[in-house]
Amino acid sequence: MHQYVPKGVCAKQISFSIEDGLLHDVRFAGGCPGNLEGISRLLEGMPVEAVIEKFSGITCGNKPTSCPDQLAKILAQVEAGEQPTRPAQPVSFGLRPLGL
Repeated sequence: MHQYVPKGVCAKQISFSIEDGLLHDVRFAGGCPGNLEGISRLLEGMPVEAVIEKFSGITCGNKPTSCPDQLAKILAQVEAGEQPTRPAQPVSFGLRPLGL
């Protein structure tokens, strides 16, 4: 399982696995939940190279990048045998005990 902290987007972490050049188990922590879950489902079993090609350069609003673009960047790093530029840290999902 690869984990990456994206830069310049709302998502706090992206995780995924790659088997035989195919992308699996893509998860985004934070960001736009519905959109990112939809993207994750569509990417299941997709060739890594195709994801890099389709997602590279996508922007979000006024930002120069997006969650899909950040995923493409880390996939390109992994494919090149490089380590992620920003290793993952523990992610808090903002849940607190109810204190009953």
